[in-house]
Amino acid sequence: MLKKITHVTLLVNDLYEALEFYKKLGFKMHTDAMFENMHWLTLYLDGQSESELILILPQSDAEKALVGKQAGDKAIISFESSDCNEDYEKLSKAGIEFSKKPENLPWGISAIFSDLYGNNIYICQQNTYR
Repeated sequence: MLKKITHVTLLVNDLYEALEFYKKLGFKMHTDAMFENMHWLTLYLDGQSESELILILPQSDAEKALVGKQAGDKAIISFESSDCNEDYEKLSKAGIEFSKKPENLPWGISAIFSDLYGNNIYICQQNTYR
């Protein structure tokens, strides 16, 4: 039986450039490892060390073509927010550019920004009623 998601992999062109971007979102580095010719970093959010984001360099031309497009135009990562407007202000001050500013929608307040490679990232403060 599957129990939980432990890792999600994200192809990036530069591990440490991507690390600096994800640190702006509150991620911390867990692992910096080299496995033969494969170098990767794993990141986690406070309180969620059981779920890690793997940043990894592409190994083939096909993988290189996927950097920034792994989820197409959809969000590659979705975050729950306790205060979407506050997160928007904080991330904007950190240099994050939003393609969609916080908006009230039937399910909550949400916003969208992209990482340094163009992957869309979604944040949502869900309504307390359901």
